[in-house]
Amino acid sequence: MEFPGIWTICIIICAFGCRSVSNFQHVSSLRVAQQNHRPKVVDQQQFWELNNKLGDIEAVHNVLSKILVERVVGTPNHAMVREYIVNYMKNLGWTVDEHEFFDDTPLDRLKFTNIIAKVNPNAKRYLTLACHYDSKLMENFVGATDSAVPCAIMMNIATTLKEQFKSLHDSEISLQYIFFDGEEAFVEWNAKDSIYGARQLAKKWQAEHELDKIDLMILLDLLGAPKPTFYSYFPETEGWYYQMADIESRLGAAGQLVEHAHNSATIQHQKRNQGYFQPYSIRMQIEDDHIPFLRRDVRILHLIPTPFPEVWHTPSDDLRAIDFAAVTNLNKIIGIFLCEYLHIGSASTDH
Repeated sequence: MEFPGIWTICIIICAFGCRSVSNFQHVSSLRVAQQNHRPKVVDQQQFWELNNKLGDIEAVHNVLSKILVERVVGTPNHAMVREYIVNYMKNLGWTVDEHEFFDDTPLDRLKFTNIIAKVNPNAKRYLTLACHYDSKLMENFVGATDSAVPCAIMMNIATTLKEQFKSLHDSEISLQYIFFDGEEAFVEWNAKDSIYGARQLAKKWQAEHELDKIDLMILLDLLGAPKPTFYSYFPETEGWYYQMADIESRLGAAGQLVEHAHNSATIQHQKRNQGYFQPYSIRMQIEDDHIPFLRRDVRILHLIPTPFPEVWHTPSDDLRAIDFAAVTNLNKIIGIFLCEYLHIGSASTDH
């Protein structure tokens, strides 16, 4: 991903729950269903059950032990990590497709592989959670926040909520994961040397009319550093952004968000005054895997901190950069969000 060279930022203070409506005059029945979709807040019993399950991040550590290596496209490590992710998701019972293609890079013509995993491959609509799994071509760069931790969070949620997700196997709306390949530039970020996998997949799915099936794409990037701050970047998805903020608030009020000094082994549950999800909208374009989908009218929730972590694109973005308290909190927030969006159990809300 790339930060804009010159910022033109408009900050808008929004009330929680605000949400814009699409300007399309003619929308398909899928679009209507997507626009009318509302979350269902989990009841108290399920809230505590999910909190306890998602607080166990053993799978995060296990995944990181396998993928926290240099994994540049075209290298043996990259192939090893791809195979590990594919087998991991298959072993959970998900249907996995590998979207393979060749593309020209400044270095050579290379083979890329996007990994698409679905709970129910026959669903009419999908909530899509995405990240990239390749790492930047840089000496001693393993990309912990960029984006090994997002991969590990997604895979941990799939593991810890395996029983909850069983209800999605025959549902009309289900869950889809995308692990993008080739997000990083090989030489210098530009329109051709970046987001190889996202560009190719968005083009392919547009031709196949698969994009209409995506309710919402949540793109995770640069996660795992201490005290991230998030903003709503797109008016079309502000309501869903504030749903995440509300989940964080509920967890905080219950004393179930954890904190510890960075790299300290001591973790404590406590109420937190400063949230990750800020009550602001920022109109700013960050170049990332969502761009080809955004340009094709897919609704995007970009979960990336602003400012970027200090270790961004440096060799210091390794295991030592990870704050596992922040990872635990994000694991809980994202996991509960998935359940509430997909109506897994629970009572309704008027959000």
